[in-house]
Amino acid sequence: MTHTDSPFSEQLFSYGTLQLEQVQIATFGRKLDGEADEMPGFSLTMLKIEDPAVVATSGKTHHPVVTWTGNPADRVSGAVFAITPEELAHADAYEVAEYRRDLVTLASGKQAWVYVDANSRQPG
Repeated sequence: MTHTDSPFSEQLFSYGTLQLEQVQIATFGRKLDGEADEMPGFSLTMLKIEDPAVVATSGKTHHPVVTWTGNPADRVSGAVFAITPEELAHADAYEVAEYRRDLVTLASGKQAWVYVDANSRQPG
């Protein structure tokens, strides 16, 4: 099977709760198999989550959130997962309004979707 034949056509980078098995099962219906990677030029802070359903799924009242700094010395570690377009839509539904989905280039050179602070500026 070539890469283009795979239903897992989307790359999703997670530095936070989407790496948790219980969140993956609740969001995607399966445990994801990821590869370690990093996002250069981003820094990590914590965001208070107000959505009770998201808190119930993750078990956490504060989730990490990233902001683009443009400083190559800033790096956020996480994992990149191959998912389907339908699973990407489920991830969109899981994330609260304080996050925005952007396409970024990871340290490995892979392009992946990532949820960033909705108020942060865009890379570039």
